[in-house]
Amino acid sequence: MEYMTTASPGGPRWLTDEEQSVWRAYLHATTLMEDHLDRQLQRDAGMPHVYYGLLVNLSQAPRRRKRMTDLAKDAKITRSRLSHAVARLEKNGWVRREDCPSDKRGQNAVLTDEGYDMLARSAPGHVEAVRQAMFARLSPQQVQSLGEIMQVIATGLQPEDMDADLPWLR
Repeated sequence: MEYMTTASPGGPRWLTDEEQSVWRAYLHATTLMEDHLDRQLQRDAGMPHVYYGLLVNLSQAPRRRKRMTDLAKDAKITRSRLSHAVARLEKNGWVRREDCPSDKRGQNAVLTDEGYDMLARSAPGHVEAVRQAMFARLSPQQVQSLGEIMQVIATGLQPEDMDADLPWLR
């Protein structure tokens, strides 16, 4: 579509051919990566990648517990999606909710011993899947460059403003 690649005065600033190629490669790779990791975790641990990320996040928190609002922010998901995910993790016995002592309106998500054990069993396979899908394909310089690039992008997309319209703040 010629009209979408040519800038016109006062019109949209379309991506260049190179930018469009990089953008499509990024979308393709990230979609394939998420699918690859999701399938691996479903097969080996019976959970989607997002649930695994929640267990990891809780495992690294003090006393393996975190306020639900902070967990949603760290996972970059809405509170509603987090609530649904935690309900499924509770059903499996991997997480439990408890009232937050410092805020009677808040709740903490707590990683149970069973959840920690599941994470310990599934982590080696997940790490191998990540290594094989990403790091085994890149040179050390490419790994460093990719890390720097992703940090720049992430920093630019996460505003410090608490009033920002971000899904995990809703």
